[in-house]
Amino acid sequence: MIEPASAAEPVPAPAPSKPAAVEPAPEPAAVEPAQAAKVTEPAVAAASAPAAPTTKPEKPAAPKPEAKLYGSRTLVQWIRRVALLAVGAVVVAGILVLAARGVTTLPGVPAFLERYPGEYHLPDAAEPGFPWWAQWSHFLNFFLMALIIRSGYQVRTQQKPPAYWAPKRGGKKISITLWLHQSLDVIWLANGLLFAVLLFASGHWMRIVPTSWEVFPNAASALLQYMTLDWPVENGWVNYNSLQQLMYFIVVFIAAPVAALTGARMSEFWPKNAAKLNRIYPVEAARALHFPTMLFFVVFILIHVFLVFATGALRNLNHMFAGSDQVNWVGFWLFAAAIAVTAGAWFAARPIVLAPLARLFGKVSSR
Repeated sequence: MIEPASAAEPVPAPAPSKPAAVEPAPEPAAVEPAQAAKVTEPAVAAASAPAAPTTKPEKPAAPKPEAKLYGSRTLVQWIRRVALLAVGAVVVAGILVLAARGVTTLPGVPAFLERYPGEYHLPDAAEPGFPWWAQWSHFLNFFLMALIIRSGYQVRTQQKPPAYWAPKRGGKKISITLWLHQSLDVIWLANGLLFAVLLFASGHWMRIVPTSWEVFPNAASALLQYMTLDWPVENGWVNYNSLQQLMYFIVVFIAAPVAALTGARMSEFWPKNAAKLNRIYPVEAARALHFPTMLFFVVFILIHVFLVFATGALRNLNHMFAGSDQVNWVGFWLFAAAIAVTAGAWFAARPIVLAPLARLFGKVSSR
């Protein structure tokens, strides 16, 4: 029989091993002060230097705004064009002056100028001076023509009208600019008809209607004298020279009716359903004449104002604005007031001012 084993004797634990010897860490080598400065300065500088800015992606350049158009050109283009035209006009004028002076040396021309000095004597019934109604008509004509030319040019070049006008009782809708243009035309025609009636009723018509065939050779003489810069004697209080008389006759009795008739054909007052009348007087013919007539008026006004100032401004302005043949500043200041009134109306002719006026005669809308 196997006896149970006796209690096991304790097994002696193994002897602990000796810890490994740890060598002391080597002490840092001694650094000289000069070397320490060389080492620490770059480190301090690097620590104190600002961080390099991070580069951002460049934004695409914004497109340049398009230059504002005034009609079909920019302001710079208009300035260049006007400057080029001015230079060309000076060159052409110089050539014409030299040519005219050469003509006066040709055989027979001095005798022609002596026989036809530039004017002929008016009938004895012609009265000198300018009556009050002529002065007022002259101012109204100047005032209305300035606004008619402005609104007419806007109608021709305007692509999107700022507002529209229609009659109260119904009818075709037109732009408010065209309404202004046609309204001014009606007032201008009324002023012209009143002027014509008073002109013939007073006998003043002999000042601007030729009464002798001598008007033509005298007009040629006056033109030649103007071109040579040896201008004819001005005495508009008593008698215009023949070139002036012909030009005033053309303006009053030819150009003005042409502008009125062509404008009426293009307006809304013209009967659209009159087929026979429209065939006789097509709208294309009216358009072909209306704009050149406006240009004629512009050129005439520029030359007229230039000659008024170049041939004795104070006296000429007194004739038409003060009704006097004296040389003083009264007419000039009246002329300056007329310019101020016209300029004020020119800048006031905008939709914010026109709309309330147009509503008195019809309906105004934005579309």
